[in-house]
Amino acid sequence: MKIIDVHTHGISGFSTVTSSAEDILHIAQFHGARGISGILPVVYPSSIESMRRHMQSIKKAMDIQRSDSIKGELSASSAHIAGIYLEGPFLNPSRCGALDRQSFLRPDEGHLMRLTEGFEDCIRIITVAPEMEGAVPLIKKISDMGIIASMGHSEATYAEAESGFHAGARGITHLFNAMRGIHHREPGIAGFGLMQRDIYIEVITDPFHLDPKIIELIFSVKNPERILIISDTVKESCTDAATHGIKDEAARLLGGSMTIKDSSERLVREGLEKDAVYRAISENPARYLNV
Repeated sequence: MKIIDVHTHGISGFSTVTSSAEDILHIAQFHGARGISGILPVVYPSSIESMRRHMQSIKKAMDIQRSDSIKGELSASSAHIAGIYLEGPFLNPSRCGALDRQSFLRPDEGHLMRLTEGFEDCIRIITVAPEMEGAVPLIKKISDMGIIASMGHSEATYAEAESGFHAGARGITHLFNAMRGIHHREPGIAGFGLMQRDIYIEVITDPFHLDPKIIELIFSVKNPERILIISDTVKESCTDAATHGIKDEAARLLGGSMTIKDSSERLVREGLEKDAVYRAISENPARYLNV
């Protein structure tokens, strides 16, 4: 079974906030040593110049892996770097979560072109808040470029999320986290993610991000072919700092605490259906990324 984590910012002391391809390769090696076959390193929103610098590090790491593979030197224990994931910067500041809201940009094709130029062949996913002015046409543009548009860090209503979906969005970034929740008079983007059969949803399944009953709810009502278990790991993950959840001074969660192999095994031990859980770390992400 090939296990694919589509959302990791780093792990065990290494981060995607780097100008070093070696740091990205260390992230791939750590995930790979724990049974992960492929990863998408995620770039945090910052200035376009900084994001492009971090993207260049990932692209260089991908080139090194490709070269080593051709030469037969690629470590069998290293996860394949399947591309770049941009978590923003076209997000809603009111739902910034642990991200820097000062770096968010209005959805604009000019910003998008400046951000992606030269990286079109390796960017796989971009997160956009669909309710922001200009977001729907930008989602269509992203989709037309062959990049997956994922909706997240969002205050979107159900109808606004639906508009993003009809414009081409294929996923929702870490469901329930950093977004409008479900209300009995407004199901919101989270409700849309659960109820819309065809949209993929990322789910962080460590012990801290979602209540176990919410995870049970997700697996009870969501189309099982559209659930993606992600790690959302950060530099501090899989270190002593992750024991009680990785938090900042305001006690906000900063990232996931465990790999998707570890978190999925935890879910199975707690009684979730094994086939559905393992599909969410293997078949589903492979289909989502078309790999």
